[in-house]
Amino acid sequence: MVNIKIQTEKSPCCIGIWHLLAGILMLIVGAYVWLNPVVSLVALSLYLGAALIIIGAGYIGSSLSIDSGWFMFVGLIDIIIGIILVTNIGVTAVTLPIIFALWCLAVGAIQLVSAYHLNKAELPWGWSLILGILGIVFGFLILRYPGIGAITISTLLGLYIVLYGVLEITEYIYFRRLLKAD
Repeated sequence: MVNIKIQTEKSPCCIGIWHLLAGILMLIVGAYVWLNPVVSLVALSLYLGAALIIIGAGYIGSSLSIDSGWFMFVGLIDIIIGIILVTNIGVTAVTLPIIFALWCLAVGAIQLVSAYHLNKAELPWGWSLILGILGIVFGFLILRYPGIGAITISTLLGLYIVLYGVLEITEYIYFRRLLKAD
């Protein structure tokens, strides 16, 4: 175990208080996301669009420094898709479950292929097979019932935010104990 000594001129209460406040805020936001799936899909659509624009700009910047036409192409596609997502938030929010379903189908298919290759290499392959089948079944369920996808996306997003809040509160408690021990 590594012993880390925190050196700061700030008072002990100020060091971790931001973790506590962020944790409480994340718990509230996570609960809000769970209770308002439509709002969370709209917010996620905006976030994805903005992220793609930023990622696309990064690819274009990289393409200029390494003279890569492929990076330029990927960057332009990312920016175009990002702009489409940001300018059509309602459409994006409605289609997000379908996009999620297609992603589940693709990952499920990849898991099945991985299971085949793992089996061929005489490595453990059962979990890969099970997850592949579940991914494909889940993808088809979402395509058949898009509401399941919307609820799943909102639930996963809310769960992530709540867990992040718990982590922040845990860090606050950890820093408090660490400072009291000094």
